[in-house]
Amino acid sequence: MRLPYLLLDIDGVFIPFPTADGTTPPTHARHDVVPAGRSADDSVTVWLNPAHDPLLMDVIRSGLVTPVWCTSWRQDATTLIGPLLGLPPLPYVDLPRPQITTSHPNGYLWKRDHVDAWLADAAVAWIDDDFTDLDQEWAVERDAGGIPTLLVQPDPYIGLLPEHLATVRKWAMGKPFRDAATAATARC
Repeated sequence: MRLPYLLLDIDGVFIPFPTADGTTPPTHARHDVVPAGRSADDSVTVWLNPAHDPLLMDVIRSGLVTPVWCTSWRQDATTLIGPLLGLPPLPYVDLPRPQITTSHPNGYLWKRDHVDAWLADAAVAWIDDDFTDLDQEWAVERDAGGIPTLLVQPDPYIGLLPEHLATVRKWAMGKPFRDAATAATARC
């Protein structure tokens, strides 16, 4: 069996939203980045927590999941955000650019239909700040149908916390996932 995917959103997960008074958590450092299609004089300011690197790398090195960006940042997640967090290049889900005015145009997260098709029957732990009850029902239905599915939802004003990754790790350790290399190592 293949390893479950660990889908990672960015906004509200790695980049917390500012509070009403414009503040972000004191744990996060300011960075100015230039996403694809923008010029250097049209940069975007992001706030990232340097403590996320070792936390995420611990999960990645565990060999329990296959990390993949799942964000509207698309390839910029790999080329801009990941390096600022000290992460190796990660693949990304090539999400569409929908013309929507809400992140829940059908009552659930706009990414979900595309992600569902992309995943097919793959197991997944998905970290995103914007799930609805309908997304939770989708996860329960997948899980009940034999496709392990975990949704982890950080507070978008705080972002990713160690306990979120601990939940993913515990979930993945409790599942019968092992790729051939991991199984061979475990037998040694």
